Amino acid sequence: MAGMNDLTSVSRRGFIAGVGALGVLGLAGCAPKHINSATEKAPVENSDYDVVIVGAGGAGLSAAIAAHDAGVENVAVLEKMGVNGGNTNFSSSGMNASETKFQKEQGIEDSTDLFIQETLDGGHNTGDPELVTFMCENSAGAIDWLDSLGITLDNISQTGGMSVKRCHRPTDGSAVGATLVPGLVAAAQERGIPIYNECEVTELVTDDGAVVGVKANNGNQPTVYNAKAVILAAGGLGSNPEMIAQYRPDLEGFVSTNQPGATGDGYVLAQNVGAELIQMDQIQIHPTVEQTTHALVAEGIRGTGAILVNAEGNRFFDEMSTRDKVSAAELAQPEGFAWCVFDQQVYDANKAVAKLEKQGLVSKGGSTEELAEVIGVPADALAATVAAYNQLAGGAADEFGRTQGCIVFQDGNMYAIKVAPGIHHEMGGIRINVNNEALDADGNPIPGLYAAGEVTGGIHGNNRIGGNAVCDIEVFGKNVGEVVAARVTE
Repeated sequence: MAGMNDLTSVSRRGFIAGVGALGVLGLAGCAPKHINSATEKAPVENSDYDVVIVGAGGAGLSAAIAAHDAGVENVAVLEKMGVNGGNTNFSSSGMNASETKFQKEQGIEDSTDLFIQETLDGGHNTGDPELVTFMCENSAGAIDWLDSLGITLDNISQTGGMSVKRCHRPTDGSAVGATLVPGLVAAAQERGIPIYNECEVTELVTDDGAVVGVKANNGNQPTVYNAKAVILAAGGLGSNPEMIAQYRPDLEGFVSTNQPGATGDGYVLAQNVGAELIQMDQIQIHPTVEQTTHALVAEGIRGTGAILVNAEGNRFFDEMSTRDKVSAAELAQPEGFAWCVFDQQVYDANKAVAKLEKQGLVSKGGSTEELAEVIGVPADALAATVAAYNQLAGGAADEFGRTQGCIVFQDGNMYAIKVAPGIHHEMGGIRINVNNEALDADGNPIPGLYAAGEVTGGIHGNNRIGGNAVCDIEVFGKNVGEVVAARVTE
């Protein structure tokens, strides 16, 4: 595997240039530059705000919009990178939500209780039940809220660990980040919310134990931004090899799907003012990452029918199991990789595949046998694998236990993408409660400090279900904006 240092060596300028040119897949690109790039420079003099938000990813942008709409006009977002969106730009599968209007319109039967249980089960019962329950119970409302902003997620698929179609994607089946980030940026701009790029927060300012602002490097000018409340939405640590080695030395050398700004800054900021960090060793690896570009091959591709085969052309595990289990099974295969194999139906249902194909990452054959020759696996083995898999859609029992997302591959074009596990998500982080208050080791809120998104811990436990990260950032991002608004406008 390529080392993580390959990722973190990407410069800010290179990142910004890349996102303007390519699609939302790994570090190969993000949302269009014209809506995502820097538009404002932060004031260099000391400034007073009601709310300062650190990070312009999905959680931070949602918090800003929700706070504004709840009555906070003087809110600012500080983003250290020259482009907005953070890791949300690379969100691919979608947003899990239960009992939504879109599910009901499409005749999909679901229950929030089931969503809660499967999320807890997926995290092997190490997630905080209170936080999980809050997230799931507010997921349908978050889908409605996004729809009201013009971000419609009505194409519903399934992810590993979920027994029901509840992963909401854009109408055309494209990667969710490519719709979510530009939509949130546009909503913030419509409200006149300033998003200050290339403004790196270096310290939380405190007064008698309460957080009352931030210090930031605004170019070469250190600046203090005073605030009645600070929301940390600074993302994860997937692009910080040293911090990963600190918490998980066994992951040294893995590639990462994270953007270069995901260096764990928020954890340090919070810890320095007494916030407790929990479950920091729970760093998730994703089983389907293209290793040369670090592009994420979305879980939705397997959810709509794709299979994983090894170098010998054989399936080896239930592709719809949880990410930790699929990753472990993949690493146990010859050379530690797999081919994600699918037909034209799956190709057409996942717009992200075409972007991967443009990057030269997708192998194609006019039949199963032709594909086998292209990717160098035994043709008879792959043909037998596909034939056996096709029987599952008719009710045949699978030796690996797969029961979800099974289809019959059609004759004609077949595709494959070579994948292996890569670092994807920090599931630990700042301890919070359902009011998004940052807590100390005794469970007491730190006055003035709130957190949302990947920088927080306790929601996903030791395994995150695909589609739950976007649910997390939207539910808790919207919530923290509303909570803070109520407190600063009292």
